[in-house]
Amino acid sequence: MNLLFNTISLCTAALLVTNNIKAQQAENICIDPTIVFSSLGDSKEKIRVDVTKKYILLPVEESSDISRLNIVMNNDIAESLNIRLAVNNIDYYVPLDISKYDGKTISILADNIKENAICRNKIIQSDDFDSSNTEYFRPEYHFSPPYGWMNDPNGMVYMNGQYHLFYQYNPYGSQWENMHWGHAVSNDLINWNDKPVAIAPDGLGAIFSGSCIVDRNNDAGFGKDAIIAFYTSAGSRQTQSIAYSNDNGLTFEKYENNPVLTSSENDFRDPKIIWHKDSEKWIMIIAVGQKMELYSSSNLKDWNFESEFGESHGAHGGVWECPDLIELTVEGTNDKKWVLLCNINPGGPFGGSATQYFIGHFDGKTFINESEPSKTKWMDYGRDHYATVTWNNAPDNRAIAIAWMSNWDYANVVPTKQFRSANSIARDLSLYTKNGDVYLRSLPSEENLALRKGTFKKGSFTVDNKIVDKTLFKKDNASYEINFSVKNINADKLIISLCNSDNESVDMIYDIVNEEISLDRNNSGITDFASTFPSITKMPVNSEGETEFIIFLDKSSIELFAGNEVMTNIIYPQKPYDKINFRTEKGKMRIENLVVYDIKNSKQN
Repeated sequence: MNLLFNTISLCTAALLVTNNIKAQQAENICIDPTIVFSSLGDSKEKIRVDVTKKYILLPVEESSDISRLNIVMNNDIAESLNIRLAVNNIDYYVPLDISKYDGKTISILADNIKENAICRNKIIQSDDFDSSNTEYFRPEYHFSPPYGWMNDPNGMVYMNGQYHLFYQYNPYGSQWENMHWGHAVSNDLINWNDKPVAIAPDGLGAIFSGSCIVDRNNDAGFGKDAIIAFYTSAGSRQTQSIAYSNDNGLTFEKYENNPVLTSSENDFRDPKIIWHKDSEKWIMIIAVGQKMELYSSSNLKDWNFESEFGESHGAHGGVWECPDLIELTVEGTNDKKWVLLCNINPGGPFGGSATQYFIGHFDGKTFINESEPSKTKWMDYGRDHYATVTWNNAPDNRAIAIAWMSNWDYANVVPTKQFRSANSIARDLSLYTKNGDVYLRSLPSEENLALRKGTFKKGSFTVDNKIVDKTLFKKDNASYEINFSVKNINADKLIISLCNSDNESVDMIYDIVNEEISLDRNNSGITDFASTFPSITKMPVNSEGETEFIIFLDKSSIELFAGNEVMTNIIYPQKPYDKINFRTEKGKMRIENLVVYDIKNSKQN
């Protein structure tokens, strides 16, 4: 049978079609004779599988209740997973790799299987699963998983010329569940090659967020230059575990004496490990409720509590998560400061999840915030920039960050099926001083320049209250980098709109008087999947002199860099934006050096 991975037609209200099997074939599939259901009563089933192929293809219906599947070999549970098996309709298929059981018979014990559920006739074996990037809203150049759900970037480490990106991953559906560490590698931060799942759930629980380091001196005893992953085992309690790789991150072996750190706290997760040169110790910073705890170690296995940070500092509207701790030089000086990244959910500046940061001093034991404790500094002012962390061991001592482009307010229901979520572009971090305080700047990493495949120059022009309409490239996707500078003459506000022929638009308003830029996505495309999605976000900007705008636009996201700030929002236009318009409310402004770079599809294998 010819198996395909078809997508949902989102532009016509999401007609549900099988993603793996041609629609006309899907209705004619007979019960696979190698797969036999036996009722155990109370909606429980025993599914016997005579393994002859690489995968079982499991049909998913996202509105269904979760079923627990236990794979049994020789009377022992070999694997477990949660999945929303199709009852009435098939939204898409996901593969369950059974190649390790080739030639054997396995049993799958499943609960919550309704008597007339369509999945009974649609579960089949196959040697193929096509995960081609076929869904309309799949990004052109932002990393996204081959299929399934993705959230926090994890374990980012640079080794032997490769950037490793691990991430929170559900291979059995496009909603949050079954947390694994997915894995992709890149030589240039823009072209990504998918790798097999790196770390899978075990008896200690699901695999939550964490970090990786390169053990240059074999401090842990797993081998010189081993890549060691630190992650949260999320079982009945949240504990910290480690796994190690001696093949450049391709495969990991879990430490036999896991967990290596425990706590009585309910929220105790997301360990970030760094090497602190002055104290000559490894440091772990970990999120604990609404604070961070710091630990030290010389062997990466035995950890000593040093201090905690967080009470009365910054925003506390939700739980703190995904910390990072990096040292940077303040621009124009020789002074170095420590930056503590702190992701929070909820409690972001415009609702839901976001990333705040603190700048100060760290001596290997205690972090001291050098700003006013009540002052909150946001790393990104959009709705969709969360779980921000940096690459360990990055070349040239760079601080390169990436984030999950979504928000816990609506992440599970955005209008995609084949996959959910993408990452931001890579950004380099630096420090600058303003009004006597130190702030974090995020700018697109230089590697993003390689995305530019064409140039569409529109020059310089003056704008008043009549629309100046500039046509972008005519193509099937909205993937651009747009650069220009704004110089005020005598206007109060500049309105910049990206729009299409269906009157969908993203409107950016540069308010000179109030020194802020807002982004309105209320009319950006599909917005009705969640009441919290339509929104306006705002960020501060210094209006003196010229203000440079850098806009990275992809099929389902916009990242706006202006002044020293950035704002990231996901969007779902049903047609590509093919025009950019400028106008003022009154008065005049000067647009200098408008350049539009065409961005072609980057390689994601």
